[in-house]
Amino acid sequence: MLDKTGIAKRIAKEVKDGYFVNLGIGIPTLVANYVSDEIAVEFQSENGVLGMGPFPFEGEEDADIINAGKQTITTMPGASFFDSAFSFGMIRSQKVDLTILGAMEVAENGDIANWKIPGKMVKGMGGAMDLVASAENIIVAMMHVNKAGESKILKKCTLPLTGVGCVKKVVTELAVLEVTPKGFKLIERAPGVSVEHIIASTEADLIIDGEIPEMSIT
Repeated sequence: MLDKTGIAKRIAKEVKDGYFVNLGIGIPTLVANYVSDEIAVEFQSENGVLGMGPFPFEGEEDADIINAGKQTITTMPGASFFDSAFSFGMIRSQKVDLTILGAMEVAENGDIANWKIPGKMVKGMGGAMDLVASAENIIVAMMHVNKAGESKILKKCTLPLTGVGCVKKVVTELAVLEVTPKGFKLIERAPGVSVEHIIASTEADLIIDGEIPEMSIT
């Protein structure tokens, strides 16, 4: 079973040379720490940064340099800053190759709910709806079950939707799932996790084709 860092490490393997990548709040922000040094990647944040680097070491933070989640970040050589209107212009014109988001729920048809729990205060939608409406490739980083042990990988989302039919892949502490026209396909299982455990933790039906390999995060 993976922790949040393990999820980020696995998703980092999905980032390819030359990609422009947007990282959502939460687990996705960790991905920048684990992308291979052998490839050139530009991380974009909707608050107006292109060229984000890993999180700063303690004591080296600059409070003026933050991501969309208001976390302090570093920047790579050649990084640029601009207003949010310009940033959303990049997103809406599909200049971003890969979007990595957190979620509260994902449905087997690729629907995502990640912005609101009815009855709880939220600050607003933020850039989530623009990202899911515009991105060609969306990978979700999330925990497979909630604190009560209930599945967040569902046949149908129960929370207000952020986007419809947009998610391509989900990486959790238990598994890597691909969204297909027939539903979730189990691609990989986390170290030490059995297929039976993944099935028992998933409300949606899973497509299982042959032996399921254990994921590598090294």
